[in-house]
Amino acid sequence: MLAKKIGVRERVRVGRVIAKLLVFSSLVLLLSAQDSRLESVLKKMDSAAANFQTAQADFVWDQYQRVVDETDTQKGTVYYRKSGKEIQMLADIKEPERKIVLYKEGKLQVYQPKIEQVMVYPAGGNRNELESYLVLGFGGSGEDLEKAFDVTYESEETVDGVATARLALVPKSEKVRGTFTKIFLWIDLARGISVQQKFMQTQGDYRLAKYSAIKLNGKLGNDIFQLKTTGKTQFVSPRG
Repeated sequence: MLAKKIGVRERVRVGRVIAKLLVFSSLVLLLSAQDSRLESVLKKMDSAAANFQTAQADFVWDQYQRVVDETDTQKGTVYYRKSGKEIQMLADIKEPERKIVLYKEGKLQVYQPKIEQVMVYPAGGNRNELESYLVLGFGGSGEDLEKAFDVTYESEETVDGVATARLALVPKSEKVRGTFTKIFLWIDLARGISVQQKFMQTQGDYRLAKYSAIKLNGKLGNDIFQLKTTGKTQFVSPRG
């Protein structure tokens, strides 16, 4: 009888060990598949970055504030251009109020035509960091992405009819994590560019950006990356 009980216990123990091994093997296979998919997406981004010259897209930017449970929405068109080693960007915000945001020559300018004022923010020592966020998913390579973030492949999702890979990014910089705790990118599996981005901020706030009507490597004139100011426009620096 004792031998029979020992035999039953041994079979139960062996069964549990086998079950754990099967679960472990499944996890290993899942992680391996995710690593393979992530590598494929990052290579697609590398290819897109190597051929990137210009981009144009319509956008909807939603800024959610948890404390007041409100979302502010801006709509417009954004333009990107690679000029030599320099990255240029202009966002023409058309709704709810006209505003133009221009990044060029290491300087960020925010023009508000209604009050005829341009706020000027020199990037200074933060230039490389700022530019890496400007091209996040638009001209940025997978290799550069892994330098600045811990990147995880999450899933495949369809966004407005586009097959995408959803990537989760955790900034390696502690300073950046103080602003953005995590970032999600939805990368177009065919073109290697982002069609949606979500920036998670502290206190539960977030910024969701959706892009549509995306055009790559079309001709963009120099006039696009210029502020159309008037003689009345004042240029103001936050530091006076």
